[in-house]
Amino acid sequence: MHLRKLGAIALGLALGLVAAGPATAAPSNVAIERSGNTFHKAACAHGQPFGRARCFAHVVTDSAGRIRTFQPTGRPNFNFTGYTPADFRAAYNIPANAGSGAYTIAIVDAYGYPNAEADMNTYRSKYSLPACTTANGCFRKISQSGGSTAGLAVDVGWDQEQALDLDMVSAMCPNCHILLVQANDALVSNLAAATQTAAATAGVKAISNSYGLAESTSLNAYEPSYNHPGIAVTVSTGDSGYGVQFPANSAHVTAVAHVLRRRAAGWAVQCDLSAAPPVSPPQSLQTVLSPIVLHRLVPTSACGSGPIPYALPW
Repeated sequence: MHLRKLGAIALGLALGLVAAGPATAAPSNVAIERSGNTFHKAACAHGQPFGRARCFAHVVTDSAGRIRTFQPTGRPNFNFTGYTPADFRAAYNIPANAGSGAYTIAIVDAYGYPNAEADMNTYRSKYSLPACTTANGCFRKISQSGGSTAGLAVDVGWDQEQALDLDMVSAMCPNCHILLVQANDALVSNLAAATQTAAATAGVKAISNSYGLAESTSLNAYEPSYNHPGIAVTVSTGDSGYGVQFPANSAHVTAVAHVLRRRAAGWAVQCDLSAAPPVSPPQSLQTVLSPIVLHRLVPTSACGSGPIPYALPW
């Protein structure tokens, strides 16, 4: 199995839309966005203070910004529409039995998520994927220092990101082990430390990072945290079109854009240059080219095309 490809695919799929559970709410201070006929909001608000990253998940809403829970009766409703794990694997020609316990995919996110294991296995059970639990050795959850996550603050938006990441890794590599590394908060210093911890954990072959913040030379000090030869370190490029995010702009990672393949079109990639175009002048050339280059972009493993209609089944 090509873990860099698989990690990039899983992260690309995780750059989609997630329908929130009944106890969650989209941030009230973020704009309602629209992709085709789907309205959505960022799970993690734009405009974070410098040095603090934000996640890139979005939640599905109606035109007024009210979250669509897909639960009209107030109870879990599994009769929603959206791509399934089988759809995802078919689109990328990934075998149904992909992976093994010899491979661990690490997911780095911020804040605690007490229901991570239970929620992930709700998704896995719905689609007849093998259980991935602490008890059977498939799932581990650790802090940025490698210890217990007890006592970590909880953030709803970041929990939605974590849920999406866990489910997409489950969908694309159902037999892989999963390591969830939770940073203390969204400070880039803590997320970088969590990435270091993931890389130092035995068995980790890929590390997924679904977050970012505006690039700055002051962030160069964190570059070594993402430089791990032999491990596929993938990073999302963002959800706002033009602009460059760290750590996606690092030379040591595989940058991943929004990915959407349409079943009706024979799983052909649909490209939209307003999302995350796959071309970019290197940062070193920005000053030279600044009179003629209006927007800088990040090279990605796929052309961007907007969000994926995907929903959590609880």
